[in-house]
Order: sequence, then structure tokens, then C-alpha cells
Amino acid sequence: MPRYIHLTETASTNSYLAGTAHALPGGTVIYTFRQTAGRGQKGNHWESQDNKNLTFSMLLKDTGVEAAQQFCISEAVALAIVDVLQEHAGAGFSIKWPNDIYYHDSKICGLLIENSLRGTSIEHSVVGVGLNINQLQFVSDAPNPISLSLITGQEYNLEQLLHEVCQHMELACDALKQEQARHDMHQDYLKALYRNDGAQHPFARPDGTQFMASIVDVAPDGLLTLRHSDGSLHGYAFREVKHVIDQRIL
Repeated sequence: MPRYIHLTETASTNSYLAGTAHALPGGTVIYTFRQTAGRGQKGNHWESQDNKNLTFSMLLKDTGVEAAQQFCISEAVALAIVDVLQEHAGAGFSIKWPNDIYYHDSKICGLLIENSLRGTSIEHSVVGVGLNINQLQFVSDAPNPISLSLITGQEYNLEQLLHEVCQHMELACDALKQEQARHDMHQDYLKALYRNDGAQHPFARPDGTQFMASIVDVAPDGLLTLRHSDGSLHGYAFREVKHVIDQRIL
């Protein structure tokens, strides 16, 4: 079972947990309802209204995952969160590569997974989650946020939902020790992947140039394989390509 440590306030749960990971057991969850400097991918700020959302980090140890296969942790965590969201709000959720969770074309959750390596193995992982729950208005320049309350019209008990999400995450990550479970999870991840429907969709490179492609696969290290409109296959790392949604590069 996860072990919970509540902080009244902290700049970043990931930073706090990373600084104390050596002294804490696997399964430790650091959470706060007031995160003042939450971090997203590529140094982006994560907006979260006080006492409205889930902002937490879970420490994973002894997952048995090699560094070359580290993306399976992201797959496990994302699928676990999608499962919980679907239980509360039904269909419409997907995982936007590499680590955002969407409701249709709007973002409800972001993940930041930081792995500490020892040789070819992962010594421990800090899994940061920002999940929009009860927030009804967003004031940052984030282009497409949404919350669970905006979807369902209901208000949620944050502590209860935190425990629900963390238990799902722990079970999913424990299953990574089994090779067959990893394979099955990868197939489920591909099925849940945003816009992985065989059709061509717009993507953009860092310089803003756009092209049409369809998703083919995601490698164990997270590399995304796309089939371009001319039939050629190309692999892309995290910062090398983005989705284009309604003329916005996301």
C-alpha cells in the first residue's frame, strides 16, 4: 500500500521527493493541495488552484525496469490514471504521447517522470502527477485545460481520489516485473493513445513546419514512430515533434 506524506505547501512535490528519495521506501507519496512552483515537461509551469486538484509524486523502487525500457513506467502510470478517470466519467479519455492525459481534445493531466539510473538499471523513479479535479476556471495561458468537475458537474473528495489513483498506479507498476504484463500494457497503451486511429493527422517540428502522419508505435525508450503521408517511417524523440490541434501546436 502507498505511504502518504502530506505537505501543507511545497514548491514542487517532485523536487521534494527527489531530494529525500534515498531515505524513503518505495511507494511513498508526497502530496500537497498548494504547490507553488509545479513543474511540467521541458520546464513548463503547471497551473493548479489551491485545494482544488491533485498534485503529488510517488517514489518507485525495485521495479525491475532497465534504463533502456524506462518508458514502460510512463505507460503503466498513464493507463492507471485513465482507468480511474473512466470509472468516474466514462469514455473519452486518451493518452497524448508522451505523457499527457486528454479528455477528447482537452488536457486533464500531466506527468513528469524522473528516473535515477545506476548503470543500465533504474535505481528509483519519481513520478509526478498534476491532475485537474475540482478547478472550474483556468487563468494561465495553457491552451486547453479541463478538469474532472468540468466534465461531470460533480465535486470530488481529493483525499479519497488521491488514494484511488495511487493504488491503481502502484498495482500497475508492480505488474512491470512480469514480461507478459509489460507486453499487454504496451498494447493497451497503443490502443489508448491519442489519435492512434490509423488516420493521418497534423504534426509539427520544433521550427513550426507541419506535416501529416499516422502513429505506428512507441519504442521502449519512448521514441515515437510515425508514418508520413508518403509512406516513409520516421522516429521522433520527446522534443522533436508535437501534435497540431485546431491550428495550435500542443
